[in-house]
Amino acid sequence: MTRIATAAAIALLSAAPAMAQLEATPETPETEESEGFGLMQEGADLFFEGLLGEMEPAIEDFRGFAAKAGPHLRALLSEMGPALMAVLDRIDDIANYEPPEILPNGDIIIRRRPEAPPFRPDPAPEIEL
Repeated sequence: MTRIATAAAIALLSAAPAMAQLEATPETPETEESEGFGLMQEGADLFFEGLLGEMEPAIEDFRGFAAKAGPHLRALLSEMGPALMAVLDRIDDIANYEPPEILPNGDIIIRRRPEAPPFRPDPAPEIEL
């Protein structure tokens, strides 16, 4: 459902300038070509209105989720952010590691891939006294 919502949002954002430009053009004498173009524009308008109507519940659900999860995610980031940065400072490239493995006792092991190049940590910065 989120893929549909994302695709529709992109389509709406990309179609808005073109539709605004079409509305800003002066009216020309009605010909078969301009009448067909007007019908296509009307069809596109109806299509996007219907798409927005279908997406409305998903958008509202996401807003509710964001309202509930936002404070928890901020707390997680403030508490775990420094520890995560310390871990990331100790590894060279995340692609050189296997996915985490959780052992029955709750320990988490992150193994280095066998084909990964040897690990060479950055030298510790010198502290001037």
